[in-house]
Amino acid sequence: MFIQIKCILADRNEMNYMYDNNTCNLNFKELQQQFADQYRQVFNDKMAHKTIVILPGISLDVDILSKLTGVLHYEERMLCMLMLLRFPNTHVVYMTSIPIDPVIIDYYLHLLPGITGYHARKRLTLLSCFDASRKSLTEKILERPRLIEQIRKCIPDKRFAHLSAFNVTNAEKELAMLLGIPLYGCDPDLLLLGTKSSCRKIFRECGIALPDGFEDLNTEDDIIDALTALKKKNPNLEKAVIKINDGFSGEGNSMFSFRGAPNDDELHEWVKVQLPQRIKIIAADVSYRTYLEKFNALGGIVEVFIDGESKCSPSVQCRINPLGVIDIISTHDQILGGESGQVFLGAIFPANHEYAHELGVIGKKISEYLKQAGVLGRFAIDFISIKKGDQWIHYAIEINVRKGGTTHPYLMLQFLTNGHYDADKGKYFTANGQTRYYVCSDNFQSPVYQGLTPYDLIDIATCSELIYNGTSQEGVMFHMISALSQYGKMGLVCIGSSLDRAKEFYQKAENVFNNHEKLR
Repeated sequence: MFIQIKCILADRNEMNYMYDNNTCNLNFKELQQQFADQYRQVFNDKMAHKTIVILPGISLDVDILSKLTGVLHYEERMLCMLMLLRFPNTHVVYMTSIPIDPVIIDYYLHLLPGITGYHARKRLTLLSCFDASRKSLTEKILERPRLIEQIRKCIPDKRFAHLSAFNVTNAEKELAMLLGIPLYGCDPDLLLLGTKSSCRKIFRECGIALPDGFEDLNTEDDIIDALTALKKKNPNLEKAVIKINDGFSGEGNSMFSFRGAPNDDELHEWVKVQLPQRIKIIAADVSYRTYLEKFNALGGIVEVFIDGESKCSPSVQCRINPLGVIDIISTHDQILGGESGQVFLGAIFPANHEYAHELGVIGKKISEYLKQAGVLGRFAIDFISIKKGDQWIHYAIEINVRKGGTTHPYLMLQFLTNGHYDADKGKYFTANGQTRYYVCSDNFQSPVYQGLTPYDLIDIATCSELIYNGTSQEGVMFHMISALSQYGKMGLVCIGSSLDRAKEFYQKAENVFNNHEKLR
């Protein structure tokens, strides 16, 4: 099979060339193999000359993503990576669908320690597709040969450059090859490892506890059979969760209640009749038939709904670098909401000290498995944790083989404080040994905030002493600022010397913005 792509030459003349899939894979693997040498030479050298091309767009199912309010502005979540400009010879190329207001860029650059805004701006290139359509950012870039040439010209030396994407699909793989630089992320050939079905198999292989259930389902009949089998196995079961394999932020999930179900031979027929009526789909404005069509196309799982009096939803974020070294980057307690408590709203860092260390141990075990499979880059593992007596029992739920909702808050903290997470102690320490905590959210939202521009946000936050203070290393960092005026929505990371202090900043932000009209 042959694929035709466009290659832009240095003199801007275009030519078409052909290559088969085997050659494509070989070239990509060669690029990735070169990354190990590059990583070893310059990645941790603060003075080394290097370039990072940042692709902050989310390349996932467009129908599922469309349920996220202001999803286009999620591209601003990775602006925390502008903090890389604190290294005086590092160049950053940041891609977006639509241009970002200069006041937002200035907001980030003013936090750079030891670097003037002028020096940082010389090494920052912001490029936009000027395209607000539903296509992924990378698809938009691939449709614009001249834009690809612009990116090339912003890379002084390809030997010391790489591409950083929110998640990696064949589109990001193709762009990396066109640019001739490696990707710091998982080969899309391994993406199946991150589906809900594959995750359940991996957890079993690793001997990790997981909810009772069934994977590799594709049809309505499969769902009915799985629900029936779960109820027969556990007559006291009250709820089950149905998940689409590639769901995002809980938007591919649905719930089914067994209330009033018979425990005899009539159960299967009862489930068949009740399923269309009782299913509660998490994503708004999605019909039963539409949900089934997506389930049929992508496949999915059915598993028991884990419940308990003391219940948490923690996660552990891990990384496998190009040298094969595994890092346990962070642990979080996720803040979930929505009618069924399945939608990711935010997180608390670090996770509960009672089990943060345990999450790291489990994360390391799963990371070893993924390392053997060839996974590269960041990924996160989500859990449902139930306390029984003095012990926490952790049920692994899924693996997100990509960056996620806890990536940018932690990066922001790390860049601002030059610290690290100690997985053994379950604590974060700044460069001078102080502990730090945060509460973060991508869903700081209210109709009251609509109409506020980025300039208004900066003014309100400054006058209310919410701006992050580099001296005390506490305060609030805002992101997704462009979504505020239209959607009344933004993100924030509230950093404090204690968890209570971080929560105080979050509460203060709510109070200030809920009453912002009084500040006029």
